[in-house]
Amino acid sequence: MPGWIKAYVRIVERINYRVGRMAMYILFVMMGVLIWSSLSKITPLPANWTLETAQFAMVAYYMLGGPYSLQLDSNVRMDLLYHRWSDRTRAWVDAFSVFALLFYLGVLLYGAIESTSYSITYGERSPTAWRPYIAPIKIVMCVGIFLMLLQSIAFFFRDVAKIRGEEI
Repeated sequence: MPGWIKAYVRIVERINYRVGRMAMYILFVMMGVLIWSSLSKITPLPANWTLETAQFAMVAYYMLGGPYSLQLDSNVRMDLLYHRWSDRTRAWVDAFSVFALLFYLGVLLYGAIESTSYSITYGERSPTAWRPYIAPIKIVMCVGIFLMLLQSIAFFFRDVAKIRGEEI
């Protein structure tokens, strides 16, 4: 494989590794918010921001952790026949099926960018009592989808290298 492809795969996987490791700590943020929510319910003024903050933290957790999960191959796969195939046959199937994933992620990213642009332009807010701005979490979603797209392309390059009998 050309050097630029190897460099691309290394850079993308290094970025996704670091982002994914940082995203793991968002779970603790979400736990803290939910604990605060539980404790605030016994006071006369319960916090009205906790549910939405926990939801935003969960979205950030799985959107930023998704590419890392894909990189570790811990994603869910229909494994009726896959585990019986040779590494090369798996690479062929993965190299072919990644195009469906790339199409899906491309459409998803396009929609996310359009939605984020709308949120920023019009100052979109949640229709709840707390009324937080929606744009920050939509930006996080765009970043997560983009990183997943980059990781999928890196997987394609790895599969092509495996088909050719090389390793990246």
